[in-house]
Amino acid sequence: MSSEQPRPRWSGTGAPAVGESGIQDALARLDETVYILRGRYGLGAAVGGRVHAGGEHEVIAAVPPSGPERLGSGAFLDAYGVREAYMSGAMANGIASADLVIAMARAGYLASYGAAGLLPEAVEQALGRFAAEIPGLPYACNLIHSPSEERLERTAVDLYLRHGVPCVEASAFLGLTPHIVRYRLAGLRAGGPHGVVAENKVIAKISRTEIAEQFIRPAPEAMVRALVEEGAITAEQARLAERVPLADDITVEADSGGHTDRRPLPAQLPVLMRQRDALMKELGYPTRIRVGAAGGIGTPEAAWAAFAMGADYVVTGSVNQSCVEAGTSSQVKEMLAQADLADCEMAPAADMFEMGVELQVLKRGTLFPMRARLLYELYRDHDGIDDLPAAARRRIETQIFRRPLEDVWAETVGYFERRDPDQLARAAASPKRRAALIFRWYLGMASRWAKTGEADRAVDYQIWCGPAMGSFNSWVRGTYLAAPRNRHVADVARHIMTGAAFHQRLSLLRAAGLALSPAIADYPVPQPDQALEVRP
Repeated sequence: MSSEQPRPRWSGTGAPAVGESGIQDALARLDETVYILRGRYGLGAAVGGRVHAGGEHEVIAAVPPSGPERLGSGAFLDAYGVREAYMSGAMANGIASADLVIAMARAGYLASYGAAGLLPEAVEQALGRFAAEIPGLPYACNLIHSPSEERLERTAVDLYLRHGVPCVEASAFLGLTPHIVRYRLAGLRAGGPHGVVAENKVIAKISRTEIAEQFIRPAPEAMVRALVEEGAITAEQARLAERVPLADDITVEADSGGHTDRRPLPAQLPVLMRQRDALMKELGYPTRIRVGAAGGIGTPEAAWAAFAMGADYVVTGSVNQSCVEAGTSSQVKEMLAQADLADCEMAPAADMFEMGVELQVLKRGTLFPMRARLLYELYRDHDGIDDLPAAARRRIETQIFRRPLEDVWAETVGYFERRDPDQLARAAASPKRRAALIFRWYLGMASRWAKTGEADRAVDYQIWCGPAMGSFNSWVRGTYLAAPRNRHVADVARHIMTGAAFHQRLSLLRAAGLALSPAIADYPVPQPDQALEVRP
């Protein structure tokens, strides 16, 4: 607006709200248009009323309604039947518990069950709960790539197809496997406006362009032919497979807890979106593949930043682990609630131990990262348990394992006899493989001790965590959400998304040239004075 033109004026039924708190309160009324005014009182804000040529109150900026349901992709909301473009990602070993998934579904959000690392009977029990307690409501189940235990991936898909799981969140994939392809294609049928309907939805969590491309393209022809020959899919489904991508959604995973490449989201997200756009143009899909953002999403500002960059949805992880519904111990939740930005470190991953793959964990209050790294270095540098230096073996048995290695091996045998006997067959012919299974015992038990709250093993807790946890703790300090007992997963989702919509308004005001004081430019965490809307 040029200086020669008179500014529009506002008139309404009441006096404008003045002062920083008044303006902030007005901006927090997300479902109404807000006018920023200048008058004899200084700056103020008004909701409603009308704008005209004359009057006392000069309008210097205005923002339209901008509720959290307007953020991200409306197609994401329609595809999954959710109220907002927000997802709680999977945390393995049931930390993203059945309780967490059910709470999120009832509040109108999508959540992914942390099936990775659980025995099939535990997963099946959770699927039974979903069918009984949230019929028809949205949920997903995690399918993690298991290069060392292929049987687990196959068994998980068997369960998901048998129970009609509507969506799989595929994570940590280093390449496509027949199992994720089978899940996707087994849900294809002819119909719909574009001639093919994909009943089995796939959300692929990735951090590398070469993996993203594999999920954006149709399933590989060789895998499709093999699945037809095995009788796993029909010839009709194989024909339809040429017309659909392997995934409906691509989640770009930045610096997160657990498996992560620790890449910054502002650098990573635009690259993957451009790749999606180029492949969509090449392949001519009629329906747009959505791209979401994960990693570092722990505050309203972070969520809004992701949406501002073009994300269709956001995914949280670490912050949910500290919530009441998470399937981990109260001790771990208290530790997470004390975490700061720099309290995370990389450590060897149990599921990809032999490959040297690492994941991000909490380092504050635990010796796990250091001890796990020592075990990997011993595995890497020696041919087996019998090749270990005497001093190193003594340290492992007395300080880390607290038991003889022979006892650990006996327990490991019993475990894999139930879970995956093929692992034992491979170890029988390879002392180095046997050493890997023994060392993985500690990594697996460290997760279990953390989940159950084994007090005597607190220094060995393996707690998957990213810097979003520290960011969240800083944001809620001094509010009711500072205490883990008050952190409910759907409540956290509501505040992050409502705050993101609030920060969208602030961005519009800044774009209009309005300088905002720090007191106005922060979304205050409201007190829990009203119940969340719960779906029947």
